[in-house]
Amino acid sequence: MRGAVRTVFLDIIMAAAALLLIMRPDAAAGATAPRIVTIGGAVTEIVFALGHGDEVVAVDQTSSFPPAIKDKPNVGYMRTLSAEGVLSLAPTLILATEGSGPPDTIAVLQRAAVPFVVVPEGYDAEAVLKKVRVIAKILGETERGEAMARAIASDFETLAAQRALIRQRRKAVFVLAIGSGAPTVGGSRTSADGLMALAGVDNALAAAEGFKPAVVESVLAAAPEVVLTMIERNHGMDAKTLFALPAFAGTPAARDQRLLRIPSSLLAFGPRTAHAAHELMAAIYPELKLEDLPPRPWTGDAVVAHP
Repeated sequence: MRGAVRTVFLDIIMAAAALLLIMRPDAAAGATAPRIVTIGGAVTEIVFALGHGDEVVAVDQTSSFPPAIKDKPNVGYMRTLSAEGVLSLAPTLILATEGSGPPDTIAVLQRAAVPFVVVPEGYDAEAVLKKVRVIAKILGETERGEAMARAIASDFETLAAQRALIRQRRKAVFVLAIGSGAPTVGGSRTSADGLMALAGVDNALAAAEGFKPAVVESVLAAAPEVVLTMIERNHGMDAKTLFALPAFAGTPAARDQRLLRIPSSLLAFGPRTAHAAHELMAAIYPELKLEDLPPRPWTGDAVVAHP
């Protein structure tokens, strides 16, 4: 099944690339200027990193980096898109991360007379490199994209060497949201799980799959030493308040008040992922005194915040 999906992705990519070549300004006199709609944080970051930010006419709500996107129209959340809203922007190309929806909207966009490309999703180093190469090919930036991919691959190699320095791995739990009920936490096959793996951290709740309400007994039994959450979520809840919740009160993380916050955009598995994982590793294993990864044009400032 996965092989068939990959084939569909490649067919879409090649068809869209051919259409885009026709629409490039240098392909024919009077050709339409590119108007790109990007859906998915990683997709948006890569398009900007490849030098095509000026061609982006709209982004989705999961796109929050680079800062230049704040001036762009927003088409809404990637899983609740409106076909009319997207098409009203007169795009010449729509780049959407895998998992965008709802399905009926995606079906309409795929039938529209606009190249619509699905960018494969994944939560490891190889997935990031694949996204860069796929988007670079669509934009006619193969050489630039390959240079970018090589730099990112080098950062992942350095990260792997730093991971090897860990003598005893620590356990963490990722909290997606805290509402009136049980906190929603991240299990295996999630972006949070992937980021923890790259940082050399064990997901204390990896036995569960996806994002699910926390079971108090399971969290306590897992004994996480660190709790991770997003800067933008949970209304700035401080460590004292979070660790008073039944699911976390009896954990080693609560004992040591170990709460770390990261920007939600770093869970998109875009070009900043290696740097995000490095910052997370440095915060959870301060005794390693890790050297910084080299700065890249597509990375921002420090990405992990302490309470």
